[in-house]
Amino acid sequence: MSLYSRLVKHPGWIEVIVGCMYSGKTEELIRQIRRAEIAKQAHQLFKPRIDNRYSESSVASHNQNLQSAIIIDHAYEILDRVNADTEVVGIDEGQFFTNDLVEVAGQLANSGRRVLIAGLDTDWKGRPFGPIPQLMAVAEEVRKQHAICMVCGSPATRTQRLPGVGGQDILVGSDGMYEARCRSHFKPLPSEDSLLTQPPNHGKTEKPHFMDL
Repeated sequence: MSLYSRLVKHPGWIEVIVGCMYSGKTEELIRQIRRAEIAKQAHQLFKPRIDNRYSESSVASHNQNLQSAIIIDHAYEILDRVNADTEVVGIDEGQFFTNDLVEVAGQLANSGRRVLIAGLDTDWKGRPFGPIPQLMAVAEEVRKQHAICMVCGSPATRTQRLPGVGGQDILVGSDGMYEARCRSHFKPLPSEDSLLTQPPNHGKTEKPHFMDL
């Protein structure tokens, strides 16, 4: 039974498209929105204001595919701005929203809408990112995208921040700032602040961080 035939019998649906950077999350989100257009389903696409890398007013993939979007600052704005006849709601860069996005997605699905959310599942330190893990837990459908490791060419699931970029938790960027890496070649970098404040080792041997094994 196809996903669309299941949706007919379901009051709503949440699909989460996750993966590391360069794994094609936004590309897949745009593809699904364009399929909704072909099916003549009323749809709306939202994205956070913080993501203005390629376009101020559109969702944009790294391949420069564009889809017009509504720019918002908070997840609850979606409920205020979604049209009564909208059948499909797309949300890009879900990791940049607060956990309110989980409740918003649930309300949209409960109202009979198909909800598509794309986002990073882990940050540059390998930690679960924003509301995405909770959304994965409550979603009916989860698509795990993979990129290509820039070191060995294996399937990549991690986002590597490159040296010299900075140590802040949230840093929107792209080429020259991040790379896709596999588990073996992913090396989380300590923040610049921790490098400045870290006490000297004085020859003591410390247990290595598990991600460095």
